Amino acid sequence: MARARGTFNAVSHERHMHSDTDQLLRSILTDVLGLKSGQADAFAADTGLFGHLPELDSMAVAGLLTEMEDRLDIVIEDDEIDGELLESYGSLLAFAEAKRAES
Repeated sequence: MARARGTFNAVSHERHMHSDTDQLLRSILTDVLGLKSGQADAFAADTGLFGHLPELDSMAVAGLLTEMEDRLDIVIEDDEIDGELLESYGSLLAFAEAKRAES
């Protein structure tokens, strides 16, 4: 079954955006939390964040979310923030990708 040309381009663009979001998020985590160079590059989807990274304490959360808004050009509403958001790298990335797709 042939795919419409426009659909193929949209899928390619979406994959590129995810890759871009992933790299930006790793950079944000490194900068805001002061992680060692390359530490965030090793994060897998199931890598624990809040409660697992000593650098990500309650004070760092506000800075992280603010930096995500600035660098990813998104708006994070207070009611969107819950424990699951910062549970793992995969959950934070999925959230960032969904927010970028909204704009």
